[in-house]
Amino acid sequence: MDRLIAISLIAVVVFSALAFGTTEEWSVMVLKMSAVLLLLLWAIKAVADRQLVVMIPASAWPILALLVLGLIQSVALTDGAGQRQSLSMEVEATRLSVTLLFCLVILFLVAANFFTGRERLQKLAYFLVIYGAAMALFALIQHFTSNGKIYWISSVEASSSPSGPFLNRNHFAGYMNMLIPVAVGLIVTGAYPGLRLLLGFAAALMGVASVLSLSRGGMTSLFAALMFLVAMSGKLWPHRQAQIGVRLVRIGAVVAILVAIIGGVIWVGAEPVITRITNTITAPEGQQPDTLYRSRGWLWQGTWAVFVAHPIAGVGYGAYQTAYHLYDPGNGLYMVDFAHNDYLQVLADCGIIGGALAVWFMVSLFRLINRGLQVRDRLLAGLALGGGGGIFAILVHSLFDFNLQVPSNALLFLCETAIVSQIGCLFPRCRYENCQSKV
Repeated sequence: MDRLIAISLIAVVVFSALAFGTTEEWSVMVLKMSAVLLLLLWAIKAVADRQLVVMIPASAWPILALLVLGLIQSVALTDGAGQRQSLSMEVEATRLSVTLLFCLVILFLVAANFFTGRERLQKLAYFLVIYGAAMALFALIQHFTSNGKIYWISSVEASSSPSGPFLNRNHFAGYMNMLIPVAVGLIVTGAYPGLRLLLGFAAALMGVASVLSLSRGGMTSLFAALMFLVAMSGKLWPHRQAQIGVRLVRIGAVVAILVAIIGGVIWVGAEPVITRITNTITAPEGQQPDTLYRSRGWLWQGTWAVFVAHPIAGVGYGAYQTAYHLYDPGNGLYMVDFAHNDYLQVLADCGIIGGALAVWFMVSLFRLINRGLQVRDRLLAGLALGGGGGIFAILVHSLFDFNLQVPSNALLFLCETAIVSQIGCLFPRCRYENCQSKV
């Protein structure tokens, strides 16, 4: 039963990405049902074992607090005039969002409790690298042969920019950028000396697919993730005794991956990438460069206006779409679902309370990542480093897009959070306390 639950969770992770990132109603419903099924299997296991022990990492508490906030926002009372009053401007949307978050929390706790033990984490490391490489290979083949169709059969709107199984190239790039650092982290720590070339090839393949998606936020976050790996590799145990040569080798491994990605992009055709970057910096005479701020700045201004109008508890978790048009600095003709900045959206949806929870989450998480780097086991340290790099990548990307609003990306993000949290908590050589709770 223990193994079945772990394998089922991996299947849910794969499904969530292949089902167009779980952005359609049918796929969201399947995700929710899968979470309930895994919870049921966990309950059956507890009955069979005659005990239930739930490990709750420190990084889980801010998420649980956000869930409670969403529940409070979704409470609606009817006043004497028959008007419904609530903290949320769109109670139904908040309730739907809270339901999805609840299911993601279940999957997060399943990952934290069943992706444990060195043997299982080793298999998980193999899976993440192979899965990422397979996804990248599929995306590249589709890119050159499908004429813009997903799976060669599914047409998308002209305004969409699909990549891999995702309707939006930014979401594909964000997904890849969470997997690339895992392979690089295992190389840096020397977890598999005999597999360095294969790990490097997998990382480069994923990097090429990410860059060719033409996501500018993806390119930025990929570079940021690699720099994160360089910076954090100096904290690997035993960092004080490490020779300069060892540190140079670690940095050289990351640089080699970056060079391989650039070489791969040049080999398959760098012109679209160069054009995309050039248009961000320069533009023909009489036009302005297509910078990230120019394409998203009006959204950010409107989102900030939403937050200023509702600074304490926000407009309601998931109610952003309803609230935005009231504060749109433009003509209000566009339907806006997301802020293209997850940090601003947290403030708009949940106010200062949500912002404080986000800070609490990130502080707790990076403390756990730092602890995981102290583990003496190369495999576990590599997973802590690589998982931390993937998390950092998506947090950087969240400055420009809404990856964490996409269920598949949020699920992978939470799984990596669970992995690094457990490495930072469960293994005795960390010599840290108070990093998780048992219920």
